[in-house]
Amino acid sequence: MNFNSKQRANLRAMASTLEPVYIIGKGNVTDNVIKGIDEVLEKRELVKITVLKTADKKAKDLINDLAFALDAEPVCAIGNKIVLYRKSETEGVEHIVF
Repeated sequence: MNFNSKQRANLRAMASTLEPVYIIGKGNVTDNVIKGIDEVLEKRELVKITVLKTADKKAKDLINDLAFALDAEPVCAIGNKIVLYRKSETEGVEHIVF
């Protein structure tokens, strides 16, 4: 799903109120981190991740790798924060409406 600029702006605005649920540091992205982020995406559809300065890659470099690994859409990478979106297939989840 490719977002237009208005949809992406709405997702960024929604993410601004979220607390980061994962922190990527020196160990970089592990299978456990991928699994954890996947679970959060299934429950919330939108996730914010912090990339520490000690990580091997910067947020702008990691966003596409994470999006690919999670089959998610990259929303933005600003500073040391990454925001990803993926529509949940779980029943009972309140979906983000565009």
